[in-house]
Amino acid sequence: MSKKNSDRPLGRRSVLTGAAVVAGGAAVAAALPANARAAVGASGTGGAGGAGATSALADLVDVAPQDPRFPDLVRGTNQRWVASPEQVRLVTTPDQALRAVREAASANKRLTVRSGGHCYEDFVFNKDVQVVVDLSAMNQVYYDTQESAFVVEAGASNLQVYETLYKLYGVTIPAGSCASVGTGGHISGGGYGLLSRLMGLTVDYLHGVEVVCVDANRNAHLVKVTRNTPADTPEGARKRDLLWAHTGGGGGNFGLITRYWLRDPKAQGTNPEQALPKPPSEVLVHAAAIKWNQVTQGSFTRLVRNWGTWHEQNSAPDSPYRSLFGLLKLNHISNGQIGLITQMDATVPDARGLFDRYIQAVFAGVSAPLGAMTTRMGEHQALVQFQEPRRLPWYIATDSLSGGSPHLYGKYKSSYAKKGFSDFQIAALYKHLSNTAYQNGDALVQVDSYGGQINTVKSADTAVPQRDSVLKLQFQTYWTDPTTEAGHVQWIRELYRDMYAETGGVPVPGPVNDGCYINYPDKDLGDRAWNTSTTSWQSLYYAGNYPRLQQAKKAWDPTNFFHHAQSIRLP
Repeated sequence: MSKKNSDRPLGRRSVLTGAAVVAGGAAVAAALPANARAAVGASGTGGAGGAGATSALADLVDVAPQDPRFPDLVRGTNQRWVASPEQVRLVTTPDQALRAVREAASANKRLTVRSGGHCYEDFVFNKDVQVVVDLSAMNQVYYDTQESAFVVEAGASNLQVYETLYKLYGVTIPAGSCASVGTGGHISGGGYGLLSRLMGLTVDYLHGVEVVCVDANRNAHLVKVTRNTPADTPEGARKRDLLWAHTGGGGGNFGLITRYWLRDPKAQGTNPEQALPKPPSEVLVHAAAIKWNQVTQGSFTRLVRNWGTWHEQNSAPDSPYRSLFGLLKLNHISNGQIGLITQMDATVPDARGLFDRYIQAVFAGVSAPLGAMTTRMGEHQALVQFQEPRRLPWYIATDSLSGGSPHLYGKYKSSYAKKGFSDFQIAALYKHLSNTAYQNGDALVQVDSYGGQINTVKSADTAVPQRDSVLKLQFQTYWTDPTTEAGHVQWIRELYRDMYAETGGVPVPGPVNDGCYINYPDKDLGDRAWNTSTTSWQSLYYAGNYPRLQQAKKAWDPTNFFHHAQSIRLP
């Protein structure tokens, strides 16, 4: 569901800074209140973490089962997962987070952490959890003058980050399009979005992280590490491995993340307006669809093949299309439509001409006429207003295209593709998407643009190994009646198995496939009934980076205090 956020405040500290911003956004660092500036860049030893949180609560807020707020705090966006913990602990400072972890570790309580609540599996809300630490109120975004980097607290949502960074500083990060996703989990898993072909992954801008870790004696402590931390000592190297592990290792593995520091590695100087990239001032936004009842198998095949071929030819980092990001919505036939949503920098030379040639290439040979997107497609509502490409300011477009479905049950899968799909894979897609024995207009395979700047980084430089793909797939099915779960889950499992039947039912890395995305977790990858390959779920997510992640796990969570069904295993 699209979320409109015109009335959302910028965040506690951002509200204070925003009132003092001068025309043009200059000298915004000086707009920070004195106590906030004093806290910025603190070493993370415990006390300094909350010194600048002028409106933070003095202590944790504990919510027990009898509290009327409890039902809202023990479930995520995916309504499949509801927990029954002894308590939910809401924190607003690193000190409070440290205390929550310390007390759970001392009492040997099973603890999980919620940032935005968008985990696709039951990693946070499950039958074993006893204490949930909720970070949603720890959501400040501000500039750290000592690190010359932006601090993003782990409970901040994507849109809060975009709004603060852009309106106060004119910069952004290439993160996800869903407004309400929490940065705590999003960044740690890699993070990508509509600007990623132009700018790279979110973790390519990760400068530092602060984490509550638990040592071999079950003592909790707060650790801060940045790219400025020297790596020429054993302890420094150990800390730098912790930072690297958060560039795609995924949440719930090494500790409770309290804050991130974000800065472009190529940035020079201390001006916050140059610390991160600037988004396009205006973008072209387009949403269109073809009707399923006018789509033959030949047209479907042509469309999907065109999509893959176009991305093979136009995903280089210097391509004139590097700012274009598309979401091809291959909906189940019962939706009535197949859709395409596109965003592109409107300020590049011949932007409209480039865009028109892109549309012509994607729909070449497809007999069904292109019309308005009149149905909901996955997490996006109908977008009739974008049938004709519209030129919009970037932030307005970002808000308009944000999606989310907090009232639905769902099952998800993922894959990367290094090139367009084989005829075998396209046939499997058509078979399941056109199968009228299954009726669900909220089932789809969304094929996202990828590549560009993402692929300029080496596989081992971050924990995200997939650095030569041009497409990324999101397999999704949603429902509202929990009694119908089995049928929906069976449909998506069979579709995925058949599409990757040539490689054991999963996208084993090879000439076409390139594994899976940890931020779209899927426990079926570890089930021999659905993964008959010799490739483990660990390798599908992390490829050759997994052993180094295991060493970071051993160093920073040696008792496996932080764990879930697909967490990093101790070596």
